[in-house]
Amino acid sequence: MTIEQIINKVKENDPKADIDILKLAYDFASKAHKGQLRKTGESYLQHSLHTSFILAQMKSDLNTIVAGLLHDVPEDTEYTIKDIEKNFGTLVAELVEGVTKLSKIKYRGIERYVESLRKMILAMAGDLRVILIKFADRLHNLRTLEALSPDKQQRIAKESLEIYAPIAGLLGIWRLRWQMEDICFKYLYPEDYKKIEYKYEVEKKVERTQYINKVRNVLDKKLNEAGIKHEITGRFKHLYSIYKKMQDKGKRFDEIFDVFALRIIVNDIADCYKTLGIIHAAWRPKSERFKDYIAIPKPNGYRSLHTTVFGPNNKSTEFQIRTKEMNEEALYGIAAYWRYKMEPGEKNKKNYKQPRWIKEILDLQRQAENTYDFINQAKFDIFRDRIFVFTPKGDVYDLPEDATPIDFAYAVHTDIGNQCIGVIINDKMSALDTKLNNGDLVEIIIDKKRKGPNNDWLKFVKTQKTRGKIKQYANKSRLENLKRFIPKLPHK
Repeated sequence: MTIEQIINKVKENDPKADIDILKLAYDFASKAHKGQLRKTGESYLQHSLHTSFILAQMKSDLNTIVAGLLHDVPEDTEYTIKDIEKNFGTLVAELVEGVTKLSKIKYRGIERYVESLRKMILAMAGDLRVILIKFADRLHNLRTLEALSPDKQQRIAKESLEIYAPIAGLLGIWRLRWQMEDICFKYLYPEDYKKIEYKYEVEKKVERTQYINKVRNVLDKKLNEAGIKHEITGRFKHLYSIYKKMQDKGKRFDEIFDVFALRIIVNDIADCYKTLGIIHAAWRPKSERFKDYIAIPKPNGYRSLHTTVFGPNNKSTEFQIRTKEMNEEALYGIAAYWRYKMEPGEKNKKNYKQPRWIKEILDLQRQAENTYDFINQAKFDIFRDRIFVFTPKGDVYDLPEDATPIDFAYAVHTDIGNQCIGVIINDKMSALDTKLNNGDLVEIIIDKKRKGPNNDWLKFVKTQKTRGKIKQYANKSRLENLKRFIPKLPHK
């Protein structure tokens, strides 16, 4: 990796970018890391360059890319944060300092590890760009895992799969998440990885490529006739996501149909819906496989139209339709925010809108009884796939997978949860411990005379917020009962 490659990528993203500061950062990092080598035997500077390049690929802002070049300077060299601030300004120094604090997560005992992990999660509430740099740093470390001992490979891969990859998903940086997951999959489950890789890359690749080209040719002609400017690419599901789907649904590789999708990039939202109409006119759609994430974006801001049709030879074929802006946000998530959402002249400010789940993390931190409780609950409530559930009025709520109607009721309002006596899911009476699915229409039946929740709900509810509300009411009731039985002392 060379500084010229980073400069070219930055210019590609922003032709007006200040390249001089990148060159200065490179010279500074070169001097600081002179003579240092990594376990791979290569110059340590290579790690800094790769980290910075990954950030440039993510279309991060220039300050973040510069901080990526300098991220290991304070910890591994004689230069300090003050030296960085003097040469590159306060913001770059703050970003580097944030990454330096996060780098102190070590595998020295579970208690210190969990506490460090808590600090890492909470650090995201400050400036999310710190975590972007940490992710780029982690991805390059994963790419060079072969230089470490098997024991370290396992520990780093497990941590990355359980914590880093899901957080990348929450931030919407899917390209980074997929890469992390596939590398971790290779080290954690090598036999399964080899089997799926062979089937995916050898057995079916030619057949799959021919089919995609056939569909692309048909659609390309129809979109041109409609005057819709477009770009069609094949998007292949990553190996770990195929493996996970096989495990979750108990299916063989040959039974997983949506291992690829065609992605269509158009100019604007109107063309997204026009393209959808053209696809549905050409091939019969599967009604249950249509998702409109433009009208109702995912919690991390993801926007796109998804539809699956019975394509040529009646083969199940998935399409994703989006604008260029949506596509970059889908691939690079929060990193693309600075490019699209901030006004000119605001590139150095921290006035971006935090994702809603950042507030959820802070709420969890306040409610959790201890650090272990916080981490375990965060892994369920925040770091897993989310589902969208609708009220009869059309309001949408997002919840973690496997959430129940009681979790939904408390997400709407505490009183709705406390007074819940039943639930109607998709026009059918259902049990309160039913697992909700994506797209369910949920109506909570309440009794205003009901005083509070049932303690038995604690056996099946999922979110920390719900558990906290039920326990809070139970404690309040016990205290009130105790007061009734304690005789009042006479006044002296």
